[in-house]
Amino acid sequence: MSERWATFDCYGTLIDWNRGIRRVLARAFGEAHADDKLLHYHEIEPQLQHDGRRRYREVLMEAMRLLHASDSQASWLADSLPEWPPFPEVRGALDSLRAHGWKLGILSNTDRDFLDASIRQIGLPIDASIVASEIGSYKPAHKHWQEFFARTRADRARHVHVAASLFHDIAPAADLGLRAVWINRLGEQSPLPRAGELPDLRALPGTLVDLIGPTA
Repeated sequence: MSERWATFDCYGTLIDWNRGIRRVLARAFGEAHADDKLLHYHEIEPQLQHDGRRRYREVLMEAMRLLHASDSQASWLADSLPEWPPFPEVRGALDSLRAHGWKLGILSNTDRDFLDASIRQIGLPIDASIVASEIGSYKPAHKHWQEFFARTRADRARHVHVAASLFHDIAPAADLGLRAVWINRLGEQSPLPRAGELPDLRALPGTLVDLIGPTA
């Protein structure tokens, strides 16, 4: 029987990007403005990624400029990203998946050096990773998944995508007919189809076995 694959979005799913971004915004603009700036950041980012031409470092820097950061502050988000922490349950969940024979992949809207730094923060090897800057495309476009299946020859019937973002991941996974588990960390509501929904990754290993089955 073919290998079982779990692919993940990184930032927001494995790495606590809201915490990492907000910390920088509070430093740049003051604690009182950090939440509003964070909301604005999430509006700006997809616009900057739309045509796939910018590297993620450029996206982060231009977003800071559009948030009215000074020239000296423009690089702060990009400079801080390698230190953004994983969510506390991530290491244990991924370790359990690996111990039970799952192959792990990350499909990320970022640059290779950033993702490598985040994988070091997680502290576990990843079997395959696709980053936006190497394929000239940002999710929710479909190229990350197309590239993943082309590189790995993974069996779609034994694959699940795991992500927190409805816009970047759950919606395109539905478009592609892929099983997806929504990590709903913010307690949101959505009519989008998904194979499962969890508040975090603690119950993910059992959920994936329920969806795909145990190792042959």
